Amino acid sequence: MRIVILFLFLCGPAFSQACPDAPDISQQRDALLGVLSQTGSPTEAQPVASELWLLWRTAPDAQAQDLLDRGIARREAYDFEDSENILDELIAYCPEYSEGYNQRAFTRFLRDKLDRALEDLDKTLETEPNHFGALSGKAIIFMRMGRTKLGQSALRRALAVHPWLAERAMLMPDTSIEL
Repeated sequence: MRIVILFLFLCGPAFSQACPDAPDISQQRDALLGVLSQTGSPTEAQPVASELWLLWRTAPDAQAQDLLDRGIARREAYDFEDSENILDELIAYCPEYSEGYNQRAFTRFLRDKLDRALEDLDKTLETEPNHFGALSGKAIIFMRMGRTKLGQSALRRALAVHPWLAERAMLMPDTSIEL
């Protein structure tokens, strides 16, 4: 019996599956972000933004992709609790995969867990500082919380990355921001 326990102790890590490192998308991402910032219209920006979303939503492995897809599907079915639980699993499995945090932030936003959503967006932005979805999400949450100055700041950062975001309609002139 001791031999079996010792074998499992020594070989356990080989039998447990860990999330692999995400592929390096930095060159593709940076090139797309450069193109996106220079687009001249929403129509021109849309396919570039879609390519960025595709990069961000490509998980490190099949297990992580399944969790991400299931979490998004549950959210789209308005099952926000199950969506959050599945995305919790994804983050526990792949804690370095930033899109897991971004998608959980969206679900938490829909559940009106605004402070928790902001935590997830900050985690997303630690590794993807130009994630216009996370930046615009922060803007919307801050505005909803009545924190207009922070919301406008986050929105300006998002628009510097993606000038044609629909949320640009929320932009206020600097003089109209109430502290």
